[in-house]
Amino acid sequence: MSKFRKDGKKDTPAVSTASLPDIVFMLLFFFMVTTVMREVDLKIQLTQPEATEVAKLKNKALVDYIYIGSPIDKAKFGSEPRIQLNDVFATTNDIGPYIESRRSEREEAEIPRLTTSLKVDSETKMGIVTKVKQELRKVQALKISYSTREGADITQ
Repeated sequence: MSKFRKDGKKDTPAVSTASLPDIVFMLLFFFMVTTVMREVDLKIQLTQPEATEVAKLKNKALVDYIYIGSPIDKAKFGSEPRIQLNDVFATTNDIGPYIESRRSEREEAEIPRLTTSLKVDSETKMGIVTKVKQELRKVQALKISYSTREGADITQ
């Protein structure tokens, strides 16, 4: 008897799937780290004003944003400053229901800590901002912040 078979029938080994979970988790981790979640599709021009005394908000999950500025598509929407809530244009009358709907999405303990951040274009007149602040007062949204970009210190 010989130790070696000379039949010619060689079975191919099965494909090893031992490393498959590792590859799947590496891909999952890669896409989780590199993906940026879209917040809002801006339909307005937004060049934030510069400020020297800037403080960062601690918990951005408790912030509701209101965008104010001139529309990007001036042929369709005109050149007057508009208010944008989430991804749609709105009027000052829509601010109250917007804030109430955002409050209803949150837990009751978080509601007193909610902040409304106004992201206003630097070329926008204060008239529309004042109207927005009046509407926020009506729904008791009294914690307001203005979003700015940090500028150079101009004191000399």
